[in-house]
Amino acid sequence: MSLSKGFEIEMYTGTPQGEIVGLSDKIVEALDGFVREPDSRNVEYITKPLHSYEQLLCALLRPRHELRKYLKQLGNYTLIPGSTLSLGGSDRFFRSDPANPYHDYIERTYGTKVVTASVHINIGISDPELLMRACRVVRVEAPLFLALSASSPFLEGKATGYHSTRWGLFPHTPARVPLFESHAHHIQWVEEQLAAGTMQNVRHLWASVRPNGDRRPYELNRLELRICDLVTDPIALLAITALLEARLLQVIENPDIDPLTQSSFTPEELIGLTASNEAAAATTSLDAPLQHWQDGRTIIARDWIEQMYQEVWPIAKQQGFSCFLSPLHKILREGNEAKQWLQLHAVGFDSQRVISQAIVATQEREIELEDKLCSPSMA
Repeated sequence: MSLSKGFEIEMYTGTPQGEIVGLSDKIVEALDGFVREPDSRNVEYITKPLHSYEQLLCALLRPRHELRKYLKQLGNYTLIPGSTLSLGGSDRFFRSDPANPYHDYIERTYGTKVVTASVHINIGISDPELLMRACRVVRVEAPLFLALSASSPFLEGKATGYHSTRWGLFPHTPARVPLFESHAHHIQWVEEQLAAGTMQNVRHLWASVRPNGDRRPYELNRLELRICDLVTDPIALLAITALLEARLLQVIENPDIDPLTQSSFTPEELIGLTASNEAAAATTSLDAPLQHWQDGRTIIARDWIEQMYQEVWPIAKQQGFSCFLSPLHKILREGNEAKQWLQLHAVGFDSQRVISQAIVATQEREIELEDKLCSPSMA
């Protein structure tokens, strides 16, 4: 049994020198499949839920191919990797839809802390109680996925001390989200937040993972992992997704995997432990010392990921997607995007040069993958 998978990809647009320029209002008008974010400097596209990783790869590449073609018509514009306003512009908001009252609230409440680019990974699980248990497991393990994806070490042209400045600064809202014990618990909690005004609407739940569906919180059909920074290399993103899917298949097969029953901590303590792990992963990603949710033992993020990889590899192999999981080793060996950028920074490359090189590398990687794997459907 493979699960359906889809992505929400937010990306910045701007110049080849790395200056981020707001173009989303034009893009959304001109191109199907793109939606605006509150700030015009990033734009989002959403892939349909698919089971096949081969099809997912093309679903990731095709909209970017179309977007790049359109950006050329507007001028010398490109797509910019990274998950923060790396080189500048965090002093003000550039509204994409000035008449939108929810965007008013976001700008007024959070400022540019939310002007980030990221990837949300959606995995289809239609049984609501199974979905709640899957969300509990992924919630306490989400720091591992942040560690793999971190790509925002710069803000305003400076190294911030974070590997994921995005998650380090992001306003996690509401401030305290429980481990939902059941679908009924989730519904009751969301209704209470809406009544209290701590959530403005059902979308205003900005935790590392959340249950999602067409009529939240009542009708749910997928797990949405929201913690990941933008992963520009589609092969790396599919490897991270394959790890998540294989782990979820393991959770589905084994009803005993559940932080509510398998941990020596109370649910309250688990929320605190997980928040500390998220902060550690945002700071040093793969090198972060984390506390394991089962018993509190300290384990380095990359070692925990390697352990999980070994556990779920047979599941991925049995389901026929282990070849998409295996590039994870390259991330563990060579580092995520943030670590690679900081290595260049440490030997004297300024942030502007690091970002402008990453812009070129991102486009070259897309062309290479299109030519090898997707060119017939691109035409």
